[in-house]
Amino acid sequence: MSDPGTGPSREQARRLDAADPLTPFAERFERAEGVLAYFDGNSLGRPVAGVADAMAAFVRHDWGSRLIRSWDEGWMGWPEEVGDLVGSAALGAAPGQTVLADSTTVLLYKVLRALVDHQVALDPARTELVLDTDNFPTDRYVAEGIAAERGLRLTWIDADPDTGVSPEQVRAAVGERTGVLLLSHVAYRSGWVADAEAITRLAHEAGALVLWDTCHSAGSVPVHLDDWGADAAVGCCYKYLNGGPGAPAHAYLAARHHDIPSLRQPVQGWMGRRDPFAMEQGYRPAAGIRALVSGTPPIVGMLPVRMGAQMLAEVGIEEVRAGSLRLTDFAWQIVDSWPEELGIRVASPREHARRGGHITLRHPAFAQVYPRLWERGVIPDFRSPDGLRLGLAPLSTTFVEVWDGLRVVRSEVEAAMGR
Repeated sequence: MSDPGTGPSREQARRLDAADPLTPFAERFERAEGVLAYFDGNSLGRPVAGVADAMAAFVRHDWGSRLIRSWDEGWMGWPEEVGDLVGSAALGAAPGQTVLADSTTVLLYKVLRALVDHQVALDPARTELVLDTDNFPTDRYVAEGIAAERGLRLTWIDADPDTGVSPEQVRAAVGERTGVLLLSHVAYRSGWVADAEAITRLAHEAGALVLWDTCHSAGSVPVHLDDWGADAAVGCCYKYLNGGPGAPAHAYLAARHHDIPSLRQPVQGWMGRRDPFAMEQGYRPAAGIRALVSGTPPIVGMLPVRMGAQMLAEVGIEEVRAGSLRLTDFAWQIVDSWPEELGIRVASPREHARRGGHITLRHPAFAQVYPRLWERGVIPDFRSPDGLRLGLAPLSTTFVEVWDGLRVVRSEVEAAMGR
């Protein structure tokens, strides 16, 4: 590798770790053998230390010994109970508005269908669904499917992949025919944080409802769904909430939208019925947020989510956010110190108010060097055509880890360039 330049030293990284109040939490996660730097907490968070023992105890006792009795002894209430924990710790949601169930895709479908059907029931002219061109693929695909099912018109906001959707773009896009606006709070490519409060207000002024995707913000960036006046939100729990692969997703529906006959999710399963064990003819939705449940809740998957959300509640989302900004500032400082001719640039917002929990680097060689990084124990993720995302989870990522990992990134790019 060429001259390291004038950027931060590894000793400086070590001193930052020694002084940082969040550093001790890194020891409360399972460590991965052979991993030098884990930069993918924005795709799959590390497991909380002790989750394996907790799950083994669950299998032996709650499931193995109590068997079906555990449904009456607590499991039936877990979707709302763990939902409230996630809502309080990560979403700025008062109790009774958040539930855990299904995958992000399934919950997104259920909530979006409910919202658009409700809007059309109130005003048959509101057949327009507004979303942006750079939203996560699932959001776009689900919206396309619902539009085809319900005869809706999709209106696309042309989003810059290096930034995100602005209030000005929303103001120009929504109108008297808009039923629902679907956006991500934090953009999955760049980490751009949308001005959710202003956007929600603009949509409401136009008579539209807003569904926020919180996948890349929950557990990393403060979310204030109640304060924003948000209508609904859906997001995953396997990123910064450390729920593990395939963890059940979370869904928020503001209390003012509960128990409205025209606002009903379309997947009518027995566990979402008012009295599921009556086994009667006809579907009557459960009261409140429970109506978003369809089939048997994924109880085993809720246990790691509970532990991740409990740790988040212990620290507090504002402290986590401060730690996230410290880490991404440090990574930015390192990249800024690299020679300009190396050609690596940061494709994320520099402004703290607009920067989420990850930053994206761009370089034409990243598609080539990405497999080599994994071989050397540096684990970011790649987003076509040339983006390397650094998901620096503030409770499990250290400054030394950032320094070590970025040193390898630079060396591999230099090797690919023949330097």
